[in-house]
Amino acid sequence: MSAESLPIASSENALAVRRSAKLALIIPTLREAANLHPLMRRVRPSLDSLGIPYEIIVVDDDSRDGTDIIVAEFSRQDERIRLITRTGTRGLSGAVMHGWHNTKADVVGVMDSDLQHPPELLPQLWQTLQNGADLVVASRYVGQASPRGLNIFRHLVSQLAIWMTWPLQRPGIFVHDPMSGFFLVRRSCIDDLAVQPQGFKVLLEILVRGRIRSAVEVPFTFERRHAGVSKAGVAVAVAYLKLLARLGRFRLTGTHS
Repeated sequence: MSAESLPIASSENALAVRRSAKLALIIPTLREAANLHPLMRRVRPSLDSLGIPYEIIVVDDDSRDGTDIIVAEFSRQDERIRLITRTGTRGLSGAVMHGWHNTKADVVGVMDSDLQHPPELLPQLWQTLQNGADLVVASRYVGQASPRGLNIFRHLVSQLAIWMTWPLQRPGIFVHDPMSGFFLVRRSCIDDLAVQPQGFKVLLEILVRGRIRSAVEVPFTFERRHAGVSKAGVAVAVAYLKLLARLGRFRLTGTHS
């Protein structure tokens, strides 16, 4: 059964989301200063439209490119926006979890800072979570979605990486785009979850090891990067292979070694 057609989780889950009604959106950055002004101009109206308490946490891996100055400017305008700078370590997955550990919000999410993820989709993701899903994934590979922001080579690599996840995904919550970096999840599903800090694929680890009972994918068009350059490379590929091995052991033995 595809994630699109999964039955909605219990009404109790939906009520829990409505009662907590606070969202923390984590935006990990590494030399993405050129994207921050247009990103914030689009993210804030999308979240404001929800009428809920929220915070935007930019977790920067010590870019030293002016990210701190830009986020401070926005923080002065809106105290719900704040910056956490990590030093001495890098890795998107680790940055995401560092942000989540620094918030008490009951719903946590993540999106990239390069505007390949449309902030205007956030209200639809939130509404889907309100309907009872544990995890809502913005997907490039369901319905009318499109990965047009990927060139042919990166598209093929993405497809190969996804195929490699099929034996790891749990029956009943199969997701077509476990590589997505744009999703919302209920905090209760990931409490005490220690993820591999290096690499980009925190969603896959949440799907395999988190307490996820229902996952829904929402299609979107993956756009071209607004500015800056991708951080993907050999080190990211190696980290991904290590993650697959780690998750494979977990699926077989139930241990994290």
